[in-house]
Amino acid sequence: MRFTGPHTTTGFGERVMGPMTYGGDDRRRRMPPQPGGRPPQPGGRPRQHQRAQMLPLPGRESSPYDSRTRPMGAPGHGQGEPPPPPRQPPPGPPAGAPRPRRRRRWGVGKVLMTLVLIIVLFLGGVWAYLEFSINRVDALSDYDGRPAAASGSNWLIVGSDSRSGLTAEQEENLATGAESDAKGQRTDTIMVAHVPDNSTKPTLLSLPRDSQVKIPGHGTSKINAAFAIGGPALLAKTVEGATGLHIDHYAEIGFGGFANIVEAIGGVDMCIDKDMSDPKTGIDIKAGCQKLDGREALGFVRMRYSSATPRSDLDRVANQRKFIGALVSQIASPGTLLNPFDFFPLLSSAPDALTMDSGDHVHNLAGLAIAMRGISDGGVTTTTVPLTSSSAEHWDKSKSQQLFDALRNDTEVPSDVVTN
Repeated sequence: MRFTGPHTTTGFGERVMGPMTYGGDDRRRRMPPQPGGRPPQPGGRPRQHQRAQMLPLPGRESSPYDSRTRPMGAPGHGQGEPPPPPRQPPPGPPAGAPRPRRRRRWGVGKVLMTLVLIIVLFLGGVWAYLEFSINRVDALSDYDGRPAAASGSNWLIVGSDSRSGLTAEQEENLATGAESDAKGQRTDTIMVAHVPDNSTKPTLLSLPRDSQVKIPGHGTSKINAAFAIGGPALLAKTVEGATGLHIDHYAEIGFGGFANIVEAIGGVDMCIDKDMSDPKTGIDIKAGCQKLDGREALGFVRMRYSSATPRSDLDRVANQRKFIGALVSQIASPGTLLNPFDFFPLLSSAPDALTMDSGDHVHNLAGLAIAMRGISDGGVTTTTVPLTSSSAEHWDKSKSQQLFDALRNDTEVPSDVVTN
């Protein structure tokens, strides 16, 4: 709609609209209605009063776009946008109030570190438990003429026929005989385990218990008599004198402890070549691969009166080395160490089963177990001290010396001195 007409200027410099005409929709010029004027012409539209509007002063015209963002007559209409208000910090807790704790997020690194810490603490607890629970004995000591320490380390391993701690029912079940039947301490097994310092194979050497050797202060007798006379200390001294090897560590296990360890891990898998039947113990073991329980395992390592052991003590010590290899491999396997139903019974039975020298520690025992794991797959040289006859009483001096020299110097044991 177009507005035209005269205007006047006020004293304040503003222009005021005067009488004006306006154009209608039919583009005819009309006068605004006057009070008391003539009525509208016929055919035309009724006249309406138009409210007078103030026009902006020159130079103060508003942009046509102002009406899109700001209504007419609003403060600041036709002027630039006001500056934004200053940015206020987010509202915080009132003064003196405790700050809320931030929730910690667990990343992969923290989870792994936590697991590692738990494992370390667990292993440390197991180590401490065994370190202070295993039985100790003063088996090794210095004396005049003792062989000097050489390359590698040597363990004296003894399997005693002690029935200590066994009930009458257990003695009957294990076919060990009564405690009164064993006059003093005796040994069924005497072995030397050599752990080298280099890449040569470890060696597990059996000393038949009927071997005739010099017992310090007691003349010449069977080697197991040294244990019966003076216990671990005299036996260790006798072995050092007979072999010329410096014994660094001592480990002993009795009948009951041996059977308990086997039971703790649910038996030991063995492959038996021939049927074995011992009339003295009443233990029968069929040929074939099977799992031996504690009673059967003890019978297997002690049996020497069966048709399957024609060489008597020589076959028995060979079976002992074979079983020790299977036992150590199974104990060190993930299936045992990661299975709580095997690991914790083993952990609880080990302290009562083992006796070590007072100077030995759990990490020494762990090193022995790691070295002996290869018995079953040929990673360990297993042999009996070379003998002159099947009676297992007298050693072959020449071959025995070659064997002992190889162990002393950490060299491979000559194949012609290896006796199974």
